Amino acid sequence: MRELRGNLWDHLGQAVLVITTNGQVDRQGRAILGRGCARQALAYFPDLAEHLGRLLRARGLQVHDLGNGLVSFPVEETPWSRPDPRLIARSAAQLRVLADRQGWQKIIVPRPGCGGGGLSWQEVKPLLLAHFDERFWVIAALEEACGD
Repeated sequence: MRELRGNLWDHLGQAVLVITTNGQVDRQGRAILGRGCARQALAYFPDLAEHLGRLLRARGLQVHDLGNGLVSFPVEETPWSRPDPRLIARSAAQLRVLADRQGWQKIIVPRPGCGGGGLSWQEVKPLLLAHFDERFWVIAALEEACGD
């Protein structure tokens, strides 16, 4: 696993980008993309909430290949839940399996559960190290206060 600082979206089209998500859908069946990189993704992929909502209803809370070089990475059950380290570890394992299956060579992952989620990078990093190899780049926003 490698680390870098910058803007996740600067890598769009150059790597597989991961967005941290939850498992909640609204009454219309759209995924709730309330904050962080998931909300930012809507500017690039306006139909994302509907697409992810269909996947969540059909396959449940797991890592989903969303197409267009985008992947969901569940960190919490609902937008109002605290990020769950067990879910983060499970998502990391699922992402590794998906990356192996798809042959992806560069995957950019924001620090899951950090930033708006409130977890410290020190507690999250070991969860990822157990699953990520050199293809995985964990990005921290320049202004991110996630406890280096």
